[in-house]
Amino acid sequence: MTLPSHGSNPKYVYQATKLPTPQQLIDFSVNVNPYGSPPILREKWHEWFPLLEDYPDPHASILKREISIKEGIGEEYLLIGNGGAEIIALVAQLFQGKRILIIQPAFSEYEQACLAQKCIVEHHFLEEGIWKLRMEELLPKVKHYDAIFLCTPNNPTGVVYDRKSIIELVEEGYRSQCSIIIDEAFYDFTVDSETYISLVKQYPNLIVLRSLTKMFAIAGLRLGFGVAQPQVIQQIAALKPHWSVNAIAIKAGLECISQDSYIRHTKQLIHVERNRLKDFYKENGFCMSISAVNFYIIKDPALKEAAPLYEYLLKKGLVPRHTMNFPGLDGRWLRFAIRKQNENNQLMEALSEWKNQN
Repeated sequence: MTLPSHGSNPKYVYQATKLPTPQQLIDFSVNVNPYGSPPILREKWHEWFPLLEDYPDPHASILKREISIKEGIGEEYLLIGNGGAEIIALVAQLFQGKRILIIQPAFSEYEQACLAQKCIVEHHFLEEGIWKLRMEELLPKVKHYDAIFLCTPNNPTGVVYDRKSIIELVEEGYRSQCSIIIDEAFYDFTVDSETYISLVKQYPNLIVLRSLTKMFAIAGLRLGFGVAQPQVIQQIAALKPHWSVNAIAIKAGLECISQDSYIRHTKQLIHVERNRLKDFYKENGFCMSISAVNFYIIKDPALKEAAPLYEYLLKKGLVPRHTMNFPGLDGRWLRFAIRKQNENNQLMEALSEWKNQN
């Protein structure tokens, strides 16, 4: 059985598992904002329709300028892309044929993109259930690689890694001529953590990736950006297809990055639900990752692999994200997006029934 390599599109999950698709589904496998896109996008949508008739700005100059102001970094440090996925693919192309280390568990797209560019890919595994960067194990490896991918807040665990350790990694990479690629796709959902964008000015070996599709629930539009020193941005931009970012995505991005109250409100709601779920899992004997964002992973300690629980939930129309293609997790855990209160209630009810039956 070959399960989909990404969340979302539950129909492919049911096709792969050969289970009948329930009439009512709740998709916990896609980790975008459960409260939907900012209302301003719907209000402006008809106004943007005429943009379809012309080519978009290939440099997304206005959006780049506004992001530069918001992030406190020069425009020459920025590249706007068709979602974080395009930036990942371009970065992988930049390191074509090189030696790459991925700190696992991590988003599967890093390895797929690097293998497509004939890179030599190896993994550094964090201790399961702890997922802390042990620098005494990691730092000696840096000199052996051309680039290292690190995802923080981490996908799939939701864990935010220690800032001091990450700065140590970037510094060691600088000394060893190893690029450090930090994926901050879910940064907008965190409360206390800091971005690493400001460090780009100091470290020419640092590349930071960001996504606008998660917080603003515009995954269908595709929008993200990369941050690196200007000479690196120029190298990556030279690999980028012309007009890869469409005109409506640019307009939507401009509206989204100004939605401060929307972001604060989302963070508050997610925080409340995350704490409620945390208490539920503790009371019911599940292991849950220490997530700081809008998703998390769990496992039932009574199971060697999560397949029985995965199938049980699918039959009830509750669609988690499997972890079969997350090295270091290998199907033992399930990832869930934090959704609205009533949807989380349905999940907790189903998991309570599971525990009572097992």
